[in-house]
Amino acid sequence: MELSHINDQGRAKMVDVSDKDISYREAIAEGTVIVATETMELIRSGGVKKGDVLTVAQVAGIMAAKKASDIIPMCHPLTLSSVDIRFRLTDTEVHIEAVVKCKGSTGVEMEALTAVSAAALTIYDMCKAVQRDIEITDIRLIYKNGGKSGEFKR
Repeated sequence: MELSHINDQGRAKMVDVSDKDISYREAIAEGTVIVATETMELIRSGGVKKGDVLTVAQVAGIMAAKKASDIIPMCHPLTLSSVDIRFRLTDTEVHIEAVVKCKGSTGVEMEALTAVSAAALTIYDMCKAVQRDIEITDIRLIYKNGGKSGEFKR
């Protein structure tokens, strides 16, 4: 089996960040969960049988950000300073935003994206008994700052 498509050496490896300066890093990711109006009413009222959907999703997002390197093979483990998961609700959408910060030698984009993904999946899991066609969409990085590459804004 030929593995040359992985990289020039034919093997996977983490990027060496040992020579990078430690600096303030921040990343913001977002995503959307689309639900029926009736499902949204249950989310708002606390009527979902599994519990408070947004609180559980918030905790799941924070936990996922802290464990990003456990599930993404080439992601460096980081000591995070802050993870904040925010929700904005419309009649049929839960908009999720994750803000992740640290002082480190590599960025926190993967942690922010993982946090949004886990929060969205948690919302899906908690509401799937009342609605089968929930849609998770538009998970993306919207901002990052820090390090050599500087600032990115979508």
